[in-house]
Amino acid sequence: MKKVVVFVLLHIAVSLKAQDNLRVLSLQDFFEIVINNHPLAKQAKLLDDRAKQELRIAKGLLDPTLNSKFYNKQFQSSDYYTLFDGFLRIPTWYGIDFKAGYERNNGPYLNPENRTPDAGLSYLGVSVPLGQGLLIDERRSQIRQAHQLSTIAEAERIKIINKLLLQTAKDYWDWMYNFKKLKLYEEGLQLASLRYNAVTERVRLGDLSAIDTVEALIQVQNFQILYAQSKLEFSNSSLILSNHLWGGDNVPLEVTDKLIPSEAGSEITPLPQDSVNNLITAALTNHPEIRKLNSKLIQLSVEKRFIADKFKPKLNLEYNFLQSSFLREDVFYASDFTNNYKIGASFSYPLFLRNERGKLQSTRLKIKETDYELQQTNREIENSIKQSANDWIALSRQIELQESLVRNADALKTGEIIRFENGESSIFLVNSRESSLISNKVKLYDLIAKYAKSKTTLLWAAGNVTF
Repeated sequence: MKKVVVFVLLHIAVSLKAQDNLRVLSLQDFFEIVINNHPLAKQAKLLDDRAKQELRIAKGLLDPTLNSKFYNKQFQSSDYYTLFDGFLRIPTWYGIDFKAGYERNNGPYLNPENRTPDAGLSYLGVSVPLGQGLLIDERRSQIRQAHQLSTIAEAERIKIINKLLLQTAKDYWDWMYNFKKLKLYEEGLQLASLRYNAVTERVRLGDLSAIDTVEALIQVQNFQILYAQSKLEFSNSSLILSNHLWGGDNVPLEVTDKLIPSEAGSEITPLPQDSVNNLITAALTNHPEIRKLNSKLIQLSVEKRFIADKFKPKLNLEYNFLQSSFLREDVFYASDFTNNYKIGASFSYPLFLRNERGKLQSTRLKIKETDYELQQTNREIENSIKQSANDWIALSRQIELQESLVRNADALKTGEIIRFENGESSIFLVNSRESSLISNKVKLYDLIAKYAKSKTTLLWAAGNVTF
């Protein structure tokens, strides 16, 4: 797998360019792999499907239902009665239920109120709530709350992707920093080894004292230790980055030594003066956490309205139009509506309303809790954006100073080498200048990595890591 990983990456549309038998993997290319293949990214995409199914479940409360009842009683060879009732109930969005059915009952011991013509009795009915359930009921409440699940799911999906890309970017820039550090110490080791060989030769010729070889050897040993440590850190950072690398068939891939990082995306770019305010304005509306809390408030307001509706009495009216058959031409004569019908009304009202009052107060407290959470989240997001912007600006200034420091250290090293060649300096001072230069270069790449991270962190704080 390790030997063919580069070719696998090519097959999953990663844009890589050759450079001395190595291939450069940019952050943009890595983001594409993560978005398309990472298990967490795929898991986040399932949230939308789950929200759709929850909405389907809620809408199922409006599904028509087909019902039937059949009872037959016989005792000691006597036929008491046979009862049959089949009907279709159609609930509607406005709380009104329609009903159409057929009833046929017979038998010598049949309750008179259940008696029907020999051919049976057909009926059309309607049930209307005039009190509780007129403006809102459980069906409308659940469906309206389920509609908000799609917004919550989308916000949660963006939140997961943002967090994943942020961690990916951090691990990528750590990988880049460790790679650059490894190359610097490798270069330092090579230079120290060459200088040791040159000093040894000059000592043999009597141009330098023998103690200078010890000084040169110490420099070699110092860089050997630094190189070995940086090689370990680079190897470990490659393994950490490999956690995000997956193939198209859920096959885990590895970052091998044939891949090298790119500095693209770490360039110093000025932060526009109004960009922070624009990011804050956009984040306070579109940040995933804000969208989730706003949708939660909408759900709670629907729930509050539904519970408040329960303070009304239950008053339901039901009317059923009866006919032996609805196939007759004169079935809907006006006189039939007043002569052939079954009408009913039901009323109920709890005297203390303790259950309803408790639920309503509990929902009001939930709304307050969510409002407080929303206020705190707004402030945290705003300050997080400002903090990330401060890091962006401060690190860009530090990089400029560090670049100047590197140039000065390089000039000192070059001058010290010239003095040493002219016999005016020592191997100790040359080694010191060289160590200082490499140390400052390492610090420069550390700042560059932190600066690149701050760019992604700013987008994450605003709630939208784009690439």
